[in-house]
Amino acid sequence: MTTFVIEIAGVPARIKCRFPENQLFFRGYITDRPPVITVEPSDEDIDKAQASFYMTDEAHGQPKYRRDAAVLENTAIHGILAEKLLSYGVLLIHGSALSIDGQAIIFIAPSGTGKSTHAGIWRKRFGDRIRMINDDKPMIRISDGKAAVYGTPWNGKHRLSNNISAPLKAIVKLERDEINHIAPMKKSDAFPSLVAHAYLSKDPVIMERVLELERQILNAADFYLLGCNMTEEAAEVSFNGIM
Repeated sequence: MTTFVIEIAGVPARIKCRFPENQLFFRGYITDRPPVITVEPSDEDIDKAQASFYMTDEAHGQPKYRRDAAVLENTAIHGILAEKLLSYGVLLIHGSALSIDGQAIIFIAPSGTGKSTHAGIWRKRFGDRIRMINDDKPMIRISDGKAAVYGTPWNGKHRLSNNISAPLKAIVKLERDEINHIAPMKKSDAFPSLVAHAYLSKDPVIMERVLELERQILNAADFYLLGCNMTEEAAEVSFNGIM
């Protein structure tokens, strides 16, 4: 058993894991701060992680196969941590988060729509003004009614993330379109989109906490609907509409 402390979204957490490669996975998040929570996946947590992978395989019409033990442990750590961080006002979001001029923007969309591609266009267009926070699973922390976005090591297939944070400016729902256009979203329309791309739990008590954080995020950030193609003009249109 390997034990170490990481800091995610400003919260120090003790991690107890069986595989050294998972300590290496967290190398950019190691801290000497005293932990306030502990994450130690059980055999049951590992089995739940594998069951989730089986469901994904089935949903994609692929044969079910057993994942590597270290991968399953990593997945279990991710799920346990996401749930425990809720008590500290931290919510996991599935999206691509970047910082421009010190303000964070998160692009959300169904997988395959192009949120990572669009974030890449921003990096190309705005250069050094951009820093990637996380390209897949950033965290949002609510404190005193304000929202900030934090990087995590779970950063998607392109491995784009930094252990940084920035105040949340906007969440942008991305849709493909031939013509680039952006408009503010009504809160009533934005809320279900936020719910669809945030952490979910089958436990109603936990989901009530999730929904409360989502309501706070709804009040703390601007929301936009972006129709875009994948040209550099798309970055200009979205930037001008948001900033």
